[in-house]
Amino acid sequence: MNQTSLKVVLAVFLLLAALVAFTDIEIGLVKWVSCGPFSTQSEDRSELCRK
Repeated sequence: MNQTSLKVVLAVFLLLAALVAFTDIEIGLVKWVSCGPFSTQSEDRSELCRK
């Protein structure tokens, strides 16, 4: 592999890693908002909050 190909592969890898990280953060934020201290009883019993 030449240097350009290596840089492209590295850039794609970093982009995918960032997407995975932001997705995990978003899921955690949604769960915190939905199942947090201000949630209703029905939200607490939802499938999302039981996981």
